Amino acid sequence: MRVDQFDFELPQDRIALRPARPRDSARLLLVDGERLSDETVLDLPKLLRDGDVLVFNDTRVIPAQLEGRRGEASIGATLHKREGLRAWWAFVRNARRVKPGDRIDFGAEVAASVADKADDGSVLLHFHGDEPVEILLERAGRMPLPPYIAGKRPADEADRSDYQTMFAREEGAVAAPTAALHFTDRLVAALDEAGVTRETLTLHVGAGTFLPVKVEDTAEHRMHAEWGRIDAATAERLNAARAAGGRLIAVGTTSLRLLESAAGDDGTIRPFDGDTAIFITPGYRFKAVDGLVTNFHLPKSTLFMLVSALMGLDVMKSAYAHAIQQGYRFYSYGDSSLLLPQRPK
Repeated sequence: MRVDQFDFELPQDRIALRPARPRDSARLLLVDGERLSDETVLDLPKLLRDGDVLVFNDTRVIPAQLEGRRGEASIGATLHKREGLRAWWAFVRNARRVKPGDRIDFGAEVAASVADKADDGSVLLHFHGDEPVEILLERAGRMPLPPYIAGKRPADEADRSDYQTMFAREEGAVAAPTAALHFTDRLVAALDEAGVTRETLTLHVGAGTFLPVKVEDTAEHRMHAEWGRIDAATAERLNAARAAGGRLIAVGTTSLRLLESAAGDDGTIRPFDGDTAIFITPGYRFKAVDGLVTNFHLPKSTLFMLVSALMGLDVMKSAYAHAIQQGYRFYSYGDSSLLLPQRPK
């Protein structure tokens, strides 16, 4: 499909720079088939059914944004995928100024050497010393806010908690699974009372999720791989819940992408441990998920393509036009939606 089919006019002031407070007070647009309804995130318990399962991503964001120097050159690096115990692939500002063997000093006694450069311009950094890389990043790194926020304000101390979900356990993401940022203890308690259960999986979200689509046709776009895991016990419980009539509702596009990567053609979810670069566009046949909780995405983004595949492009364009007209807040710190596609009878 042509990428420009996924374009729409988004006023810049609709991009949220801070989250709603409290988190669960954010607005929520219900898209049920073609029906639209303005709700709030706190309404989720009444919008879901007893027996439904919400599937969360328990990845934890690391401070993966680094600023350093190679000699007189200023070098910015955003880590996006671990390659080994001490090595990470990174998108680098001023990448043309570095070559394999160069040392980059990031301050706070944190340094790395350039081990390799890939065809896509990313750089493999090998961090010096014996301390775990996560400790080095806590010392020298900043939270990697999306460029649409970072371009308008710097990351600050509040982002260290704001850009982390209540389910964050497994360190390794360089972007938050932002749909889950809206969840709080009181919302989870209300979901429990409504008979909506929870499961978690792990997908370490990479910075590639923010990269613009630069091709004219979706068939030519290549996603960056991200590592994920669904253990056998979780897969068994998810399959059992669906067999009993419950719906699997992915919380976030990251959970959805991993569930679909792990599912066979018969819809059975299998244990998964490895990389996925799944790219979902209209025409994709969904196998594992029955719905999606997700924030509002940017024009021509791979994530808007994904929700259009789930609900239909015309439906999502109509929903987004409604959201813009009604003043919904977009992107990582923005409002939410519950997408429930119509299924064949």
